[in-house]
Amino acid sequence: MADGTLVIGTKRYSSWSLRGWLAVRLAGLDVVEHLIPLAGGSTAAIKGATPAGMVPYLEHNGARVWESLSICEYCAEIEPALWPADRIARAAARSIAGEMHAGFRAVRQAMPMNLGRIRSLPATEEVLVDIARIETIWRDARHGTRFLYSDTFGAADAMYAPVVARFLSYLPDLTAESRGYCQAVREHPLVVQWYDAAAAEPAEWMLARYEDVP
Repeated sequence: MADGTLVIGTKRYSSWSLRGWLAVRLAGLDVVEHLIPLAGGSTAAIKGATPAGMVPYLEHNGARVWESLSICEYCAEIEPALWPADRIARAAARSIAGEMHAGFRAVRQAMPMNLGRIRSLPATEEVLVDIARIETIWRDARHGTRFLYSDTFGAADAMYAPVVARFLSYLPDLTAESRGYCQAVREHPLVVQWYDAAAAEPAEWMLARYEDVP
């Protein structure tokens, strides 16, 4: 019998679900995955299934955890390698994860995650400022390492994986170093698994608000 349940939304679109799902899988938690298709705007089924009315939501061995960053921290209690072993690097990794959790509003609004489409970048000044900051974070966090502060995919990478997905869809003008990081994330087996599952979702789960845009 599984130790709990992870509630997520449509894999094609749900960026926050991707973060929580990656953390749970990286930590090796034995949970049942409960996917609720997003209905656009407010999804009643999600509101009825989770404390905050949003995904992801984790129940595990009596613990109830919501918000992606909280799920990352919970998973790291079980698998400490999700954060760097070095104290200074760990502090920096937590800081950039927190910045991702709270910031980059322009990128979120202008570049909704859709794993099934390639489109042109809406390059407003605000979007370009966000992209520049993200690239700076990645550059500072990768000094010869494959991932952020580590050669191993961790919690910070889980937090930035949906940004990578957006960049792969909208194809902004990135540095070679940033493109290399995007490729490393996309090639991680768990990210490949998520993309494959998203591609297999029923057509009726697609939402016009994400599909019918330039």
